[in-house]
Amino acid sequence: MSTINSKFDKVLKASDQFGKVNHEPDSSKEVQINTPEKTMPFSDQIGNYQRNKGIPLQSYENSKIYIVGSGIAGMSAAYYFIRDGHVPGKNIIFLDQLAIEGGSLDGAGNAKDGYIIRGGREMDMTYENLWDMFQDIPALELPAPYSVLDEYRLINDNDPNYSKARLIHKQGQIKDFSKFGLEKKDQLAIVKLLLKKKEELDDLSIEDYFSESFLNSNFWFFWRSMFAFENWHSLLELKLYMHRFLHAIDGMKDFSCLVFPKYNQYDTFVKPLKNFLVEKGVHIQFDTLVKDLDVHINTDGKTVEGIITEQNGEEVRIPIGKDDYVIVTTGSMTESTFYGDNTTVPEVTIDNSSAGQSAGWKLWKNLAAKSEVFGKPEKFCSHIEKSSWESATLTCRPSAFTEKLKELCVNDPYSGRTASGGIITITDSNWVMSFTCNRQPHFPTQPDDILVVWVYALLMDKEGNYIKKTMPECTGNEILAELCHHLGITDQLDNVIENTIIRTAFMPYITSMFMPRAQGDRPRVVPEGCTNLGLVGQFVETNNDVVFTMESSVRTARIAVYDLLNLNKQVPDINPLQYDIRHLLKATQALNDYKPFLGEGILRKILKNTYFEHILVDRPEEKEEHESFFMEQVGKFQDWIKGIKG
Repeated sequence: MSTINSKFDKVLKASDQFGKVNHEPDSSKEVQINTPEKTMPFSDQIGNYQRNKGIPLQSYENSKIYIVGSGIAGMSAAYYFIRDGHVPGKNIIFLDQLAIEGGSLDGAGNAKDGYIIRGGREMDMTYENLWDMFQDIPALELPAPYSVLDEYRLINDNDPNYSKARLIHKQGQIKDFSKFGLEKKDQLAIVKLLLKKKEELDDLSIEDYFSESFLNSNFWFFWRSMFAFENWHSLLELKLYMHRFLHAIDGMKDFSCLVFPKYNQYDTFVKPLKNFLVEKGVHIQFDTLVKDLDVHINTDGKTVEGIITEQNGEEVRIPIGKDDYVIVTTGSMTESTFYGDNTTVPEVTIDNSSAGQSAGWKLWKNLAAKSEVFGKPEKFCSHIEKSSWESATLTCRPSAFTEKLKELCVNDPYSGRTASGGIITITDSNWVMSFTCNRQPHFPTQPDDILVVWVYALLMDKEGNYIKKTMPECTGNEILAELCHHLGITDQLDNVIENTIIRTAFMPYITSMFMPRAQGDRPRVVPEGCTNLGLVGQFVETNNDVVFTMESSVRTARIAVYDLLNLNKQVPDINPLQYDIRHLLKATQALNDYKPFLGEGILRKILKNTYFEHILVDRPEEKEEHESFFMEQVGKFQDWIKGIKG
């Protein structure tokens, strides 16, 4: 490049590696050994060294970037095109069917009509791509030069998150949630699953593998309610989750492993990112339905030559030049959402026979019809009874419900500090109902006397314990009555209904990304042979990351940009904590509810008074138990020796 100093030009021309980067290295296959040929960081080597500015192989001053969908994946792609690809912001155009940016990351409403949030986001400190981006995005409320990351850290560093009522039962009583309650065979099943190769798990479900005792354990109540897993979902995805969050398993019981935003997901993440992109000159074109891509396929590859859109009822073809690029969000977890309120039921008008006909799914289906490299969308959008659940957003004035809520929260929910600390799951609920009160206000302009509470349930085919209907058959008031029953305040139901606005959302595809799958069912971020097309979002294949997280959306966007532009940069694999002996031991202890595991006593003796003594969690109250366990093992060993000697 002409802008590069001649001295650097000589270096670049001398390198065999320049322009030949593996943009998506795989830690599950890489042998991490240093060699002269190994010039890039190891696959999951995380840190500031990865913050280099990659040098594009060419200038993109004349390239146009068309991004279909302005959700977090598409917006992240725009950010990386600008930061690392040095693409002028004015060259980037979003095409969105909706009239507002953000996609599934929503948050809207007011105190008079009621707020609505179809979902929320539990965040992890190891979301390296998410934090990589948001450390550069100006904060929503803090002044320059503070970023969204700075804002996030400020609140979570000073207001720790945890729950004091993770599980409740028997009409509002806090249930003991100090233990996972896993039998030895189920702990062993988890270990065996972690050891299995991903290729062995095609199309298997969780209930295909795990026993009834596992599915009835506290551990599974924690896990499935926190991540929205159903028993019939993908065993492979569960395995990936266990690797991804192995470091956090011990904190799942009380949510001390999580960090939460100050506000809802739209105001916290989408709004500041949108503001940044617009200031860079990015254009967002709303009310534009993308129906298909005109893809030229030959022996040289697969090249998008046009985007087929519908604008103002007319079909419009957008031509794609030879230097242009297209990014598409495939599928959607929140399309075809059906809404209700206090007195109405969501009118669900689709079933399996008519599923997958909304815009995001049809676009993916049209792509899939062109080549098998674009995956099999039908695997994910054809079983609504297995991919749906319903949520309800409660806009609450003071009532018997808010008073009961105070008893279950870490701090007074009106204090602005951590409230419930995450979802509270009702273990004897037929619906497997959960609810949460995040830090308040949940919206920047929310009045002081209003609380916003989110409710959801996993099982859509079971009658309620109090209201003898399935959740989708219920009005908002009936859902509220079911919740009040489980809180033991049905005698004050009239007071609660009078002071609560309810907005419900039935989402047919909300867990569709969890459906059992096999290799090839999801396309790669840049499918084989594609020259100018990248696919992003929750329905594309990455090496080891999971779905249903903002991090995975950002990761796919970053991979797409680096790969399409062939940047001299990598997207690091997931954080390597799963390989850290400290976290492996900690997880082993946690899964066994801190009872001594086989060999723990011997290990403690070996490590005592050494540099590595601290890698085992020490519980003073269990010291005698550890000691006695060790002596028991010694006794067994001595008996074994005696047996050999005869």
